[in-house]
Amino acid sequence: MSRKPMVRPGGRSARVQQAVHTAVRELQAEVGRPELTVPMVAARAGVTPSTVYRRWGDLQELLSDVAVEHLRPEAPPEDHGRLLDDLRNWAEQFLEEMAAPTGRAYIRDALLGDPDGDNAGQCSDFAAGQVGAMLARAAERGEEAPDAETVIDRVVAPMMYRILFRPDGLTGAYARRLAEDALAGFGPTR
Repeated sequence: MSRKPMVRPGGRSARVQQAVHTAVRELQAEVGRPELTVPMVAARAGVTPSTVYRRWGDLQELLSDVAVEHLRPEAPPEDHGRLLDDLRNWAEQFLEEMAAPTGRAYIRDALLGDPDGDNAGQCSDFAAGQVGAMLARAAERGEEAPDAETVIDRVVAPMMYRILFRPDGLTGAYARRLAEDALAGFGPTR
């Protein structure tokens, strides 16, 4: 069971979470991730180490929580007027962000820090939500489209595999090709 309590917007728990997350990001930039310690984060955040341990358990779970917040999309995917253009643009941007060294580090942290797998599930839900938003717009325009799981399997899954295990040669052209292949047979693909 996850240690993270419910966070009320604006409550003390939300303020502590924000202060600790900010401390982690600042310290990673200043001293590097390998040098990070819970006492160092707690001091920067203005809380006690026991507060951090009580909420997150250990440094890896804290890093995982910070990673999930970083990977959360800030806005819905851009609307380019048709699904193919939406998906190509989104896939290219997703690949660029996730394949960058910082993106890969956040992915690893999200996967490694949460023993229950909840954080990895949240990241998966973020991608599925973005895909769902594009598919919903396509449906409103009357476009034919595959279901969300098909798009996840054909676009997100291969990119994530390549990002984690074969990161060389990942280009925008690769992302666009995956998007085009995912929509093959579902209306215009050029």
